[in-house]
Amino acid sequence: MKRCLRSEDLFNWVETYGSPLNLVRPRTMRRNVEELNAVARQRGLDFRVFFARKANKCLGFVDEAIESNFGVDTASENELRQCLRQCVPAKDLICTAAIKSESLIDLCLQQQVCIAVDNDDELQVVVDRANELGRMARIALRLGGFRHEGTKLPTRFGFDVDRDRDLPQRLTSLPVMVHGIHFHLDGYDAGQRVSALSVAMDWTQRLRAVGQPVNFIDMGGGFPMSYLDEPRQSNTFWQEHRRALLGERDTLTYRGHGLGFSVEGGRVVGKPSMYPFFQRPVRSHWLAGVLDSVVDGKSIADRLAELNVQLRCEPGRSILDGCGLTVARVEFRKQNAEGDWLIGLSMNRTQCRTSSDDFLVDPILVPKQRPTDRPYERKPMSGYLVGAYCTESELISLRKMQFPNGVQRGELIAFPNTAGYFMHFLESRSHQLPLAKNLIVDSHPVPSVCLDLIDE
Repeated sequence: MKRCLRSEDLFNWVETYGSPLNLVRPRTMRRNVEELNAVARQRGLDFRVFFARKANKCLGFVDEAIESNFGVDTASENELRQCLRQCVPAKDLICTAAIKSESLIDLCLQQQVCIAVDNDDELQVVVDRANELGRMARIALRLGGFRHEGTKLPTRFGFDVDRDRDLPQRLTSLPVMVHGIHFHLDGYDAGQRVSALSVAMDWTQRLRAVGQPVNFIDMGGGFPMSYLDEPRQSNTFWQEHRRALLGERDTLTYRGHGLGFSVEGGRVVGKPSMYPFFQRPVRSHWLAGVLDSVVDGKSIADRLAELNVQLRCEPGRSILDGCGLTVARVEFRKQNAEGDWLIGLSMNRTQCRTSSDDFLVDPILVPKQRPTDRPYERKPMSGYLVGAYCTESELISLRKMQFPNGVQRGELIAFPNTAGYFMHFLESRSHQLPLAKNLIVDSHPVPSVCLDLIDE
């Protein structure tokens, strides 16, 4: 990312391919996956990472998965078809789509791709289509409703482990082969994963007892990562934001937006409505904590090994850490009715956004040097980054930004580390604006780029 921002060609790339522009380097994903693989190897565990394709649509990451021998988790028919066209073997694919059409199920059956079956209605469609096509369905049972510390974990996904205990017996006469157990938990709590894995191992034994060849347990995603190296900046921001909401200092957000907090009775209440941009432990250390947790006198890793079952996972964000950035051109500066400066970028808010309220990594200004620039012409400026949609709410970031040396039309704003979910998860073509182009970067010896196949 740093080499791209220093490249003399950066402005030419934006001029050629448009603004905003996503720059990705799929090879970096290999480093992150290997970090997880090393933890499993140290514990003698059969382990496989499946890249959560929904986190980034670029086909360069699919090609990297093929080359580096890890699987791909697909969440739609288009994602699956694209992977098959890239020649990902069926054994290296799983379909976890929340909504599965008959055509998607037919494709899985025809190609023998494993289907994560989520509920009775979905199971019935799989059975009906399997009978119609004369195929045996390869499935993973998606489970939910696990108990952790005495509380049942809420989820919208999966068969309930208590209510649906008769499921193994119900499957015996159906044209399905249960190859795995699957679950998806919200959040990043390692202890909850331990509780879910314990139940999944019990279900593995119950299914094997009725003749099902269960050979993997898939713990889904939610592997935490951190966008910041240390907590000071994050802690300071939230402390000052609370002060601003109480009127003890100038606002840090557009029109006092709470970012999940509000003031009631003179107190700040609520919690941040966004990803935890600083957290510990992350990725490999988090996984090690899960595998080393002891249940009934044995570690999770040892229990999995004794069960002779492969542990799978489907991380997206954490294995895309460091894999890309988004760049946009500054089109204008103006003051609104309240006197705030607005810096207009040639992009819209969906092109750097997930379900979080904001992107809490400071953007980077890439100045465009001019022969006529003089130090006194670069006056400090503070203001808000706004986008291309014609609504009052169209802010790229709700935080007020400080530009110590000002900002000029034609310069670039870079949003670092956006490859995981921020680039594509909510991107929209409202107003018929074009979607951002995606460039694969080869950064050695100097950065060079080519269009990702998704844009060709």
